[in-house]
Amino acid sequence: MPTIDLNSDLGENAPDRIVGDDAAMLRIVSSANVSCGFHAGTPEGIRATLEAAVANGVTIGAHPGYRDYEGFGRRPVDVESTTLQAHVEYQLGALQALATAVGGRVAYVKPHGALYNAIAHDERQARDVVRAVRAVDPSLVLLCLAGGVALRVAEREGLPTAAEAFADRAYAPDGLLVPRTEPGAVLHDPAVVAARMTRLALEGVVRAVDGSDVAVAADSICVHGDSAGAVAMARATRSALEAAGVAIAPFAGA
Repeated sequence: MPTIDLNSDLGENAPDRIVGDDAAMLRIVSSANVSCGFHAGTPEGIRATLEAAVANGVTIGAHPGYRDYEGFGRRPVDVESTTLQAHVEYQLGALQALATAVGGRVAYVKPHGALYNAIAHDERQARDVVRAVRAVDPSLVLLCLAGGVALRVAEREGLPTAAEAFADRAYAPDGLLVPRTEPGAVLHDPAVVAARMTRLALEGVVRAVDGSDVAVAADSICVHGDSAGAVAMARATRSALEAAGVAIAPFAGA
């Protein structure tokens, strides 16, 4: 039976900026990418999400980003290597402490937003992130875009990796994500998303914006927690995958 992980970006709510329904998503996904506080969330809110993940048996991942709360971590940042590595290490340490406090454990790392996109093609920043993760805990799995530079850098540096596909994002013919600034970059129809991800899990391909099929070998599928209709898309995707005989299970140790 084929198996795939289903993940979502969570822990990003704050009293003045509610972006997702963590409680509902944690009843659907098998892994949770929990904000480390730089791009979104508050310490008490992040802690509550971690506690709920533990209660639901969901595997915890750290979701570090650029220090850009105002831009939700989705604006490119030109940051030198020493600073970027220290910022990632700092975020991982904070999330590990909160996870330990609620009886959980961080099993993997998935960078957020603009940092995630940068390390898909920027070898220097990819190396900075990989070295930060390895310095904190070399057993942590790095979850990054399938086919991206970061996975190759991590493998070269001896860090375990997992490849990710996106349920709610459009793909370019080269296998990269269509930038959010372009029309149609974010998908919202649960039926369309579910069908695309079922084909991904069974055939290893995703339809690109030009109509071509792009080969994508993924260990995990992401539904962004802050996308409109995120819960409905995640629920439809899980139901469709299971109906097709695909088991949902975390890629990293619980």
